[in-house]
Amino acid sequence: MTFTVLSVAYSLAPVHPATAGGAEQVLARIDSALTKAGHRSIVVACEGSSVSGTLVCSGPLPGKIDENARVRAIERHRAALLLALDGRDVDVVHMHGLDFESCLPSPGPPVLATLHLPPGWYSPDVFRLEREGTYIHCVSRTQEAACPVGTALLPHVGNGVCLDALPFQRKKEDFALCLGRICPEKGFHLGLDAAQQAGVPVILAGAVFGYESHERYFREEIEPRLDGFSRIFLGHVGPVEKSRLLGSARCLLVPSLVAETSSLVAMEALACGTPVVAFPSGALAEIVEEGKTGFLVHNAKEMSRALREAGRIDPANCRKAAEERFSEGVMLKKYFELYALAKEGKLGSLLRVRRD
Repeated sequence: MTFTVLSVAYSLAPVHPATAGGAEQVLARIDSALTKAGHRSIVVACEGSSVSGTLVCSGPLPGKIDENARVRAIERHRAALLLALDGRDVDVVHMHGLDFESCLPSPGPPVLATLHLPPGWYSPDVFRLEREGTYIHCVSRTQEAACPVGTALLPHVGNGVCLDALPFQRKKEDFALCLGRICPEKGFHLGLDAAQQAGVPVILAGAVFGYESHERYFREEIEPRLDGFSRIFLGHVGPVEKSRLLGSARCLLVPSLVAETSSLVAMEALACGTPVVAFPSGALAEIVEEGKTGFLVHNAKEMSRALREAGRIDPANCRKAAEERFSEGVMLKKYFELYALAKEGKLGSLLRVRRD
């Protein structure tokens, strides 16, 4: 069976293999896998996106992202989605954005919406959508448990990473790594503090997006902690440099202050044989196995102690965990199964209502 999938990205985040956002990374991998398998992939995304299938561009990404910019972006995105559907026989619309309910198409092809972010970040309307043939699902058990009681959900599909692109490295260098979007909820200032307390150099890499709160966080909480020598900021890094950093680091620090629904970067670190020291925020407690693939801590002081202990974690255990639990192949297989059911009109058979 072949199918045509129309994927819809978040209106304010470009999709490409080297993107910073987890949702965009997953979408990019699905798009690539669809085209390689002989299916048709259409992607609605903003300017700056690069996909394997057909891109329907919704316009430029604003330099400054405020409420007015967000509203305009949603309007352009909705128009691009209508254009993508016009005259095309689409089997399923797969929506990935935080604002997906604002772009839902008229009744027609089934819609699969992946919730990549904490349920509380979405509009309450998301959990009681009236459009027929619209199905939502989560990316972890922890995220499912945070959805409102009574929500009808498809089974969760856990995220996965491309193991072939993340070579295992046993020998580590003496630095800790923080990697991801630079914004208040990621708590990277605490990771910098922990590394300083441990007396271990730390590298911070990631993009600062044009949200006022993100820029202020970088200016007020990150920049004062950098010294250009033992606490270094690299900015956004591409896939090759990211893989090198993940493989070489003593450990990855994930001091997230929100309930993570998943953590691709933690999975990537484990695939490279690098232990993860993280706060037990959301699904991070599902990913990190205490004392085996890393440590779960509760503050910068505990993170500092765990950072010093990271060397006793066997890198082979980390790689094995990634191979057994976080394979991209498993994730893609599950999505393809959902697409096939959508084409057959059978997605509803998998729905289950979240109970207490």
